[in-house]
Amino acid sequence: MKGALDPQAAAELIPEGASLMIGGFMAVGTPERLIDAIVARGIGGLTVIANDTAMPGKGIGKLISAGLVRRVIASHIGLNPETQAKMIAGDIVCDLVPQGTLIERIRAGGMGLGGVLTPTGLGTDVEEGKQVVEVDGRRFLLETPLTADFALVGAWQADYIGNLSYMLTAQNFNPIIALAGRTVIAEAESIVPVGVIPPDAVRTPGVLVDHLLIRAI
Repeated sequence: MKGALDPQAAAELIPEGASLMIGGFMAVGTPERLIDAIVARGIGGLTVIANDTAMPGKGIGKLISAGLVRRVIASHIGLNPETQAKMIAGDIVCDLVPQGTLIERIRAGGMGLGGVLTPTGLGTDVEEGKQVVEVDGRRFLLETPLTADFALVGAWQADYIGNLSYMLTAQNFNPIIALAGRTVIAEAESIVPVGVIPPDAVRTPGVLVDHLLIRAI
């Protein structure tokens, strides 16, 4: 099976201060076993790039509670009071990015593009320090690409060569971050033989996946 690791071995790949893109939407589609292993290892100074920081005790919220996160780049933190408290106390730096802009910056990083032009944020604090580009008489902010050392992906199914499919809300962010992480670690709810996942259901091809978590016995 492609790059098979248990959660503990996968967590050992992640060094102190690494940047992590983590899939999921309010912890739906987040690789929970892998996050648990990172918390158990206790590596800190992490930069987390994700849609949100979930809730205390769930998904990315576990990393926040453990004090392992130095910086968050996300679209909102409203469901996690611990993230808010740590931001106010200066323990975490939070870069809040409009959701559409965030995913397009990640897509740009994965596709090797130079950035994204968007009108979102013009005339607000979001514009501060950013380049403004005019196209056909319209003004846009240039938003820079985002990449990360690791993309931690939560999938519904994986096959033995790393092809992934997702279920419902778990499709949010996961397929895109798999493009933008220099090392991609996937955790799937089930692992099936090659051919079980229909080709048109594969959202992340195995060529993008470096490691696949083995299932717990």
